[in-house]
Amino acid sequence: MEEQVILRRWTGRVPTERAAEYAKYMADTGFEEIETSEGNLGHQIMLRDLGDGTTEITALSWWTGFDAIKALVGDDPERAHYYAIDEMYLVEKPDTVEHHVVVSGFTPPEK
Repeated sequence: MEEQVILRRWTGRVPTERAAEYAKYMADTGFEEIETSEGNLGHQIMLRDLGDGTTEITALSWWTGFDAIKALVGDDPERAHYYAIDEMYLVEKPDTVEHHVVVSGFTPPEK
């Protein structure tokens, strides 16, 4: 079976005044690990101010398939992958992530 490009999407919420700080922390920790993982095609971090004192933070990463994701996060790729310090920032910390098979228009961001 041919490998498919998989988009992994995680979204949480942080206090707006700490959003930029948390995005930098994510880039310096989790995304550094992702960048060096075999099968990773790229990643992005996005912020969306919700206007209620919180900001939605979304992490996207593209992968060559589920085997590459499992090599990073373990045998349960649907579980969100957190670091201990995340508790200091997140006001919403979902247990799971979403995976989507990319069927059209895929151009990975530059690494």
